[in-house]
Amino acid sequence: MGGIIDDTVICKHSDDKYYVVTNAGRRVEDLAWFEQKLKEWNASDKSSSGKVSLEVLDGWGLVALQGPEAAKVLQSHVKEDLGKLYFGQSGYFEVAGVKCHVARGGYTGEDGFEISIPPEKTVEITELLSKSPVQLTGLGARDSLRLEAGMCLYGHDLNEDITPVEAGLSWVIGKSRRETGTFIGASTVLQQLKEGPSKRRVGFVISDVPAREGAKVFSPAEEEIGVITSGIPSPTLSQNIAMGYIKNGFHKKGTEVLVEVRKKMRKATVRPMPFVPAKYHREP
Repeated sequence: MGGIIDDTVICKHSDDKYYVVTNAGRRVEDLAWFEQKLKEWNASDKSSSGKVSLEVLDGWGLVALQGPEAAKVLQSHVKEDLGKLYFGQSGYFEVAGVKCHVARGGYTGEDGFEISIPPEKTVEITELLSKSPVQLTGLGARDSLRLEAGMCLYGHDLNEDITPVEAGLSWVIGKSRRETGTFIGASTVLQQLKEGPSKRRVGFVISDVPAREGAKVFSPAEEEIGVITSGIPSPTLSQNIAMGYIKNGFHKKGTEVLVEVRKKMRKATVRPMPFVPAKYHREP
């Protein structure tokens, strides 16, 4: 208990209406989980003030417009002032006359928007937003930038066997939740918050060659103490960077470790993330 089913984006539009975006690769698991929990809620006394329902928006497209000029590009197609939409906020906006759901975030570490588009307009809006100077990029570019920003990718850095505490995501558990202990997985999570987890997610800078997912991490005495979950040659820093989990006690900044790459031990240093500072559009 206490593991992570998915790292979803949940937008609160009102006290009784939420907009949820799951990872595409976890759609089946997420929907099954939501349906089960809604069934339990609606059958309990908690639903006395009203039942909860789930509407699945099948076929909607999702386009991520990212980068320092993202706001300028999107603003040219939106009448409302996007300067007042800050990091972590969302709403419905007409993009070139099409009602879309727009959330401001930045999975690349830069300012950006995730735009949910009705099925019949997905191609049209995507083509409109991808005109010069915007360029379409694939998951490889996205993966490089999100790792530089120290962000997790589900199925690699997060899974059902990893808790928010181990992943360095304790901030998602609010103070009131911690005090009441009424959330799912509370027994495991609260114990880890009190006593510390057995492993922690950290960043690494690795000498010589990049370490990929699955590479083992060792202490200077060659005791196995962790594993790499994501790794790349950083295009921004011109260094080999990685993210992974390491035994508690070896997680401190500057700790020297070894990473096994191509059957050879490579020197590496634990370092905090993000590797490249984020540039989100935050509220003053």
